[in-house]
Amino acid sequence: MYIRRAVAKDIPELLRLLCQVNNVHADIRPDLFCHDKTKYTEEELVSVIRSDDTPVFVCFEDENSAEMLGYCISMYENKSGHSLKEVRTLYLDDICVDSKARGRGVGTAIYQYVRSYAKKNEVYNITLNVWEHNDSAIAFYKAMGLNVLKYGMEDILN
Repeated sequence: MYIRRAVAKDIPELLRLLCQVNNVHADIRPDLFCHDKTKYTEEELVSVIRSDDTPVFVCFEDENSAEMLGYCISMYENKSGHSLKEVRTLYLDDICVDSKARGRGVGTAIYQYVRSYAKKNEVYNITLNVWEHNDSAIAFYKAMGLNVLKYGMEDILN
């Protein structure tokens, strides 16, 4: 597998896979997500890809493949406060594997690549959020060695 930082020409494939991720969320939480939408617009992705604060990694079968197998959108966070130690975190906003490529080790390859990148860039930890009932994602992240950091909870009023 070939993994690299995203460039502008990757945007159509990123949008295709962003729609897949959104639809997974919409299936789990139709009260919050609309089907067939994306988290970012094409214009927003241009900015995200250009920024060193939001590294985007894309995965292809090989260097000449046109169809993206998966991606990871990440962002640096510096956390500190009166009672917190200052740490540099790489937050994974999205990891996606194309539905046609699942079960082939694409997600593992992407995560290991991002993990290596984070270590080289002196990141203290990698964090992410995963929606309750996204059981396959939870199992994947546990298999990658991630542990629960904190719980987000809600009380739906309507």
